Amino acid sequence: MIVPAEERLARALLTAVAEPGDERLGRLVDSVGAKAALEAIRADETPGGDDETELRRRFPAWRARLSEADPQRLLTVCEEGGGRLLCPGDAEWPSQLDDLGAARPYALWIRGDQDLRFGCLRSVAVVGARAASPYGVHVAAEMAAELADHSWTVVSGGAYGIDAAAHRGVLSADGTTVAVFACGVDVAYPHSHSALFAEIAQSGLLVSEFPPGAPPTRPHFLIRNRVIAALTRGTVVVEAAQRSGAISTARHARDLGRAVMVVPGPVTSPTSAGCHTLLREWGEAVCVTDTADVLDRVGLIGDDLAPERRGPVLDRDRLGPAARNVLEALPARGGAGAARIAVTAGVDLDTALTCLGALAAGGFIERCAKGWRLRRDSTRS
Repeated sequence: MIVPAEERLARALLTAVAEPGDERLGRLVDSVGAKAALEAIRADETPGGDDETELRRRFPAWRARLSEADPQRLLTVCEEGGGRLLCPGDAEWPSQLDDLGAARPYALWIRGDQDLRFGCLRSVAVVGARAASPYGVHVAAEMAAELADHSWTVVSGGAYGIDAAAHRGVLSADGTTVAVFACGVDVAYPHSHSALFAEIAQSGLLVSEFPPGAPPTRPHFLIRNRVIAALTRGTVVVEAAQRSGAISTARHARDLGRAVMVVPGPVTSPTSAGCHTLLREWGEAVCVTDTADVLDRVGLIGDDLAPERRGPVLDRDRLGPAARNVLEALPARGGAGAARIAVTAGVDLDTALTCLGALAAGGFIERCAKGWRLRRDSTRS
């Protein structure tokens, strides 16, 4: 299906005029099209029905924004920055977004060469706290890298903490990751992630419902969470406080019938309190502790399914609990210092140093510039 140029221009304008996810406007657009919906706003004419009163209440604010927005300029700015506008009906439009019904995006602004529809056919959201613990960062990065190794796309929000760890984990595995913004795709927020976003745009995609130049606002973050949930087969919450945007994403996933997966954390950690509430109170939420658990929930028949966990007893199976925790705390790629490893493993520094020495003597790990790393040639794993 080819989207007419006038309809595409109208949808570009709608992203600058109305907040995404407005179901009343969404029903109007679905009924008469974006171009006719804009004409109705200009003329202050509603088609009647159950939404008439609320639409009339919103029309003045939308009409005021119409005089300030220039859709052709927005398209030009986007294209000059290497982006494009994606509309319902385009071949690249992910059909799973239609599960949002009247709350689906009017259009999506995209940066990156990957095909969004193809990339999100096998995709999982990995989300969590901005103020993440070393444990959460480690789990998110490792899980995302392993999902990428299994040819899954990882979708997240580009924020500090768990989001960034998930994106970086995928990039370290040369996989595909999608960052869904709460601002324009030409706005690097947070600014310190500019290099990360540039790297994502090279091998993955930056996606937003908001037009170029749109600044981030608190409501925008909550609005975009439904897109993260809808694009994917399931959402993994790695760390989340009781009041967290990650909980919002999980709620959208649940409402859409997607898998809701939760990584447990220390019972003493506030950043895992929301995760434990999900596991305790949501019947739909399941506990996941590794990538195999995630694939069990979202995989399809055949290669998508996680392999059955069985095999010979390995040398690492004979390690004591402390040594095993220290070994598992080492990142799969690169190295880490003893202090960081101790925090991730949940042991004191002296215990960590003792275990590191024993693991090195056993051929599991070796010294490196950053401290300690797994031995690449080890057959003991």
